[in-house]
Amino acid sequence: MMTIYHNPRCAKSRAGLKYLEENNIEHKVRLYLQEHLSVEELSTLLKLTGLDVVDLVRKQEDYYKKELKGKEFTTEEWLQILADNPKLLQRPIVQEEKKAVLAQPPEKIDELK
Repeated sequence: MMTIYHNPRCAKSRAGLKYLEENNIEHKVRLYLQEHLSVEELSTLLKLTGLDVVDLVRKQEDYYKKELKGKEFTTEEWLQILADNPKLLQRPIVQEEKKAVLAQPPEKIDELK
């Protein structure tokens, strides 16, 4: 079973969910803006994606532009920032047991099969 970390207001996130549904991939939806992710959960997702933490940060958000842009943070500090400001998390992230992908484009989900 896969988990999609989803924001229904985001077109890319909706496209990822649609891809799961159209391909009959068993999944559950985690509405991470309502059910915030802990630092530990974010750390696990980061490890499972194999990405650098800054690749999971939405740099187009006003908070990033006004408060974070140009500043240096450790991985642990970024994880705390993402936990405290879930709107900054790139989406959708789709996870299976041992791997996760930033599903942009949605076809990246196929890497989890």
